[in-house]
Amino acid sequence: MGLMDEVLAMAGSAGGAQQAQHGTALSAILNYINSPQVGGIAGLQQMFQQGGLGHIVSSWIGTGQNLPVSASQLGNVLHGGALQQAAQQSGMDPSELTGLMATLLPHLINHLTPNGQVPDASALQKMLSGLSASA
Repeated sequence: MGLMDEVLAMAGSAGGAQQAQHGTALSAILNYINSPQVGGIAGLQQMFQQGGLGHIVSSWIGTGQNLPVSASQLGNVLHGGALQQAAQQSGMDPSELTGLMATLLPHLINHLTPNGQVPDASALQKMLSGLSASA
């Protein structure tokens, strides 16, 4: 099972159309995280902290249970330009992508931060290419 399959399974993607939609959203999320405006997991973590949601992203990075996040909370902390670009590249509406991010992002960040450690840029790039390759 590839990394992308594992993330989709953790998020509870049933299969068929839902899995295809989640796969498209996951690719868009990867593009978003990897964008220069966001700056990887560390940049995402900083955006959450600045938006008052640092405890949520810390739960995803940590080894405990992942706290949930709502689409409206994400809308308040995410970089709008990068989100718009990722949504456009995936053919999704930004609000639709944000809604799917609320489901997928906690699992993705949890998976990309083994042992509660944020990977450095080169390690993250290797993991992201592994996710993309299994798409």
